[in-house]
Amino acid sequence: MSSLKKRLAWLADADPQLLGHSRHGIERECLRIDTSAQLAQTPHPQALGSALTHPSITTDYSEALLELITPVSDSQAELFSQLERIHRFTVSQLGDERLWSASMPCQLPADDTGIPIARYGRSNIGLLKYVYRRGLAVRYGKAMQCIAGIHYNYSLPPQLWSLLREHEGSEGSAQDFQSERYVALIRNFRRYAWLLMYLFGASPAVCRSFLQGREHDLQGLSEDTLYLPWATSLRMSDLGYNNNAQAGLNVCYNSLDNYIRSMREAISQPYPPYAALGTHDADGQWQQLNTNLLQIENEFYSPIRPKRVTQSGEKPVHALAARGVEYIEVRCMDIDPFLPLGIDPSAARFLDSFLLYCALQESPLLENDECEEVAANFACTVRMGRQPGLQLGCQGEPRELREWGLALLDEIGACAAQLDRVEGGSAHADSLAEARARLENPDLTPSARVLQGIREHGDSFVSFALAQSELHRGWFLAHPLEPAGQQAFVAEAEQSVQAQAAIEAADTVDFDSFVAAYLADAGQDVLATG
Repeated sequence: MSSLKKRLAWLADADPQLLGHSRHGIERECLRIDTSAQLAQTPHPQALGSALTHPSITTDYSEALLELITPVSDSQAELFSQLERIHRFTVSQLGDERLWSASMPCQLPADDTGIPIARYGRSNIGLLKYVYRRGLAVRYGKAMQCIAGIHYNYSLPPQLWSLLREHEGSEGSAQDFQSERYVALIRNFRRYAWLLMYLFGASPAVCRSFLQGREHDLQGLSEDTLYLPWATSLRMSDLGYNNNAQAGLNVCYNSLDNYIRSMREAISQPYPPYAALGTHDADGQWQQLNTNLLQIENEFYSPIRPKRVTQSGEKPVHALAARGVEYIEVRCMDIDPFLPLGIDPSAARFLDSFLLYCALQESPLLENDECEEVAANFACTVRMGRQPGLQLGCQGEPRELREWGLALLDEIGACAAQLDRVEGGSAHADSLAEARARLENPDLTPSARVLQGIREHGDSFVSFALAQSELHRGWFLAHPLEPAGQQAFVAEAEQSVQAQAAIEAADTVDFDSFVAAYLADAGQDVLATG
């Protein structure tokens, strides 16, 4: 019996229901657009409350890039109920605007001054969030910051780690054991994340406006659309979250200490091109928080992150150092333009099985050669994952993507079966069956279906995604919240506006002093974007 199956069997004997207490959260980003698929130029709708303080409805990089956030839940049914309710309320407050259905942006303005950076009011913390985003604009351009995705937050019950620590006779502290196992999960995730890109990638094409002025090797499908014929997720390719400055970063996941050290070095490492820009523009206005390789650790682009809920006045990297890893955030999932919520419970259940496999499977340290190999596998899959007979690298040897994927599903099946025993039914096994069908027939993948949809709309990515946006808007408007639920969201929006006003009234120092204090590690984790 494999170590994975031994751990699953032991956990089932120790506490059969323990896995039912795993926790999940979803953050869905989406652009606001007008009726002609142009980026919305309107401010964040007042009816949605304060983007600074609302717990469920905020903005990411742009004023037009919404971020809808569920509460944490140990129930998939409750998780998707919450996500749907947030969408229903949001759509009801958008008037004639729509939510863009795809990960890659709509038609973007020829001049990026037409991409409005998100605003958060006049408080010091609100201005800090704005300046951080200005920094992203001057470093990477605004178009890249208009990409949207699904972030999936996941944690296993702390009691599970305690039981495993006792069972395996670990001499380290409970905190260190839990962090060690989450970092091991991340290493396995990096090894196998190419499978997620094949199964769920949904961005094989882009609007030409996204790449205006940039060199690329995409093929022209029509006047307004570029694509790669076998691509799964251009969003996760070097054309999407592209960052030449970060390309040389060697972020190590062989221990939490190594990861924290990597982040601290990147945050404090001077970077001459950013120094040449300066922290202030020609008018003396702040345009980036510092001139280092990263302004803050959230600027580091990664398909997965170790996370810890922060306390007031605490930065993410300090929270991890002080109290260890609490959960992980999967950041590589594309929005599925065929789904009103951008993701469905089947995908979430597959993620649960996949992440449980990554957590319990043996996870050797990643040496340099394997680090390069897993990065190459990921990059190859996002650009040509559906190419027949595609070969990836497996411990230095070629291995066919399809065959390897099917073998992984066989192994992940033990995790799906265990989760189904806890939850009842066969939902996790069914999600693996869907994945198997996609490996057997690439035409069933979201990326292939998106290309087919584009072809049915005159080879136009924009026309296809706009049609899906209209369908989703119609569905939400046809299924409004009940009056009590609508009023609860209205009240929450009003409370968030009051909370922002209180923050603004409480400021006691000037902004320059506030930034200095933040950079001296007295700031809060309120700058997340991307």
